[in-house]
Amino acid sequence: MKEITFLIACVFLTELTFSQNLYQPRSVKQAYENGTRAMDGKPGENYWQNRGVYDMHITIDPPNRTIKGKQTISYTNSSPDTLKELRFKLILNHHKPAAPRLRTVTDDYLTSGMHINSYTENGVQAEWNSENDGINKKIRLQEPLAPNSTIELGFDWHFDVSKQSGREGAIDSTTFFLAYFYPRVAVYDDYEGWDRMPYAGSQEFYNNFNDYTFQVTVPKDYIVWATGDLLNPREVLTSKYADLLEKSMVSDEVIRIVDQEDVKKGGITQQKESNTWKWKTDNINDISIATSNHYNWDAGSVVVDNKTGRRASFQSAYDESSKDFKKMVEYGKNTLKWFSNNTPGVPYPYSKMTVVRGFANMEYPMMANDSSNDDEKFTRFVMQHEVAHTYFPFYMGINETRFAFMDEGWATTFEYLIGIEDLGYEKATANFKQFRVERWSNNNSLELDLPIITPSNIMSGLGAGTNSYGKAALAYLALRDYLGEEKFLSALHGFMDRWNGKHPIPWDMFYSFNDITRENLNWFWYNWFFSNNYMDVALKEVEVDGKKVTLQIENIGGMAVPFDVKVKLKNGKTKTFHQTPAVWKEDLTQTTIKLENLKNIVEIKIEGGIWMDADPENNNWKKKD
Repeated sequence: MKEITFLIACVFLTELTFSQNLYQPRSVKQAYENGTRAMDGKPGENYWQNRGVYDMHITIDPPNRTIKGKQTISYTNSSPDTLKELRFKLILNHHKPAAPRLRTVTDDYLTSGMHINSYTENGVQAEWNSENDGINKKIRLQEPLAPNSTIELGFDWHFDVSKQSGREGAIDSTTFFLAYFYPRVAVYDDYEGWDRMPYAGSQEFYNNFNDYTFQVTVPKDYIVWATGDLLNPREVLTSKYADLLEKSMVSDEVIRIVDQEDVKKGGITQQKESNTWKWKTDNINDISIATSNHYNWDAGSVVVDNKTGRRASFQSAYDESSKDFKKMVEYGKNTLKWFSNNTPGVPYPYSKMTVVRGFANMEYPMMANDSSNDDEKFTRFVMQHEVAHTYFPFYMGINETRFAFMDEGWATTFEYLIGIEDLGYEKATANFKQFRVERWSNNNSLELDLPIITPSNIMSGLGAGTNSYGKAALAYLALRDYLGEEKFLSALHGFMDRWNGKHPIPWDMFYSFNDITRENLNWFWYNWFFSNNYMDVALKEVEVDGKKVTLQIENIGGMAVPFDVKVKLKNGKTKTFHQTPAVWKEDLTQTTIKLENLKNIVEIKIEGGIWMDADPENNNWKKKD
């Protein structure tokens, strides 16, 4: 028996060593050789990551657009390397007139960027030459930072909120949304070292997991919403509104904490000249802040973990004219519950989620900045996509800049599946085809067939969007179809459990799924993520022999897509035979499908559903009279 067990284990391990045949960039290969990552998809025994503890005091004084901040960062070097320099991200310098951008902007978008008034290392004033500061800033340390050592960094800074609101900025003259607004230490990781990737306006981000304590001082009558937990609600809100907020945290109903009647009456906040709102959140990779003196405020909560009974709050902040936001909390609670219990099926990991009416349709940890729309269903759709990002990239620490398909692709997958629940299969599928697939399937642009694994930071336009969203989601959904929902979710949960709070890269995902399913999926990974293939199958030959039908199907595009064989009978009935990607496992160029117990066939059609065929004209067969 021991010998049999040993032989089975050897066969399985031999299959998994084929994982090495997936292309690895030299830097990634080095990480596996160094033992920071393991070929079974787990963090290696030598895995490490650096982190910081941020303490900030931010002052906002609308309509004055100047934001002031004082902050300290306690930054710990857990790497095996002695760091002679630190790299900082100053994202708001993207607003400077000379900053590189992928699209044109108006004068209202331009500002003078981030200003560092003073900078200290371990309490000692240090030089910060602000001349020509860009997104990335290198500072040579006065004393090198040894492994397992910590440095205390101090900043005094200010910047002007841009008049044109995008992912951040002034939503109106007294409503601001702050994001990427503070100096942060860039990621130093085990496969690329310092993150020096630029930001040109459309890419997204790569951040350390940090602990944040921050205070936001605003004039009276201003409400603050932010990432994290509000520590002092009764110091900033009067009793009536503090009571409503407290009630909303345990209530299933939607509570209108503040409406326009309250705004007109005033007295929502403590009537001091200013109030300081105190917040805290740990082990998270960013924060954002919103403030307004005239927004409505709704809230409610829902159980997100049935085992423990833990609830999460869902809140919305919006102007009165945004009628679609009136149902935001109702929609949001259902979203948290669905994601927690279905796909991904991981309890929402944070204490709350807040959606602010802005313009960006953009996600942040525990926050979203979403536009208003006349179509409430579209508003819900956008919100669900942004909430889905809770898991990827925030819970999972994805390098969005380089591997956007690991966050946008998964969010788009979850968006489609919850859409089926909300809209029904037909409508959700039609929407998915229109918004996520058609620009790839019906477009011959050469950039659209670049492999998904192509680093996102070197792509733009249609190619970047297709790889990040639709094509990646189709890959994940095809994998779900191949594995079956139960096995797929088991592997997804295993991958998430291994890597939440860390920095997984695509190979960690590929190898984790291989390991957890105990199946060599490299044929699938190579086909969907490393090839230039596209979706196009053709029904080449049909042979009818009594009640038996044999179909020869050619895979012209080469992609391992699922499809349905729809057989129409003489009596008008149609029978559907679903084929998973397994039909392409042995031969990606062609497959033979055999069907039985059919008679009086008049028509056969190959239908890909969301895996839209580039040339559907060769997918049909009709019986000749």
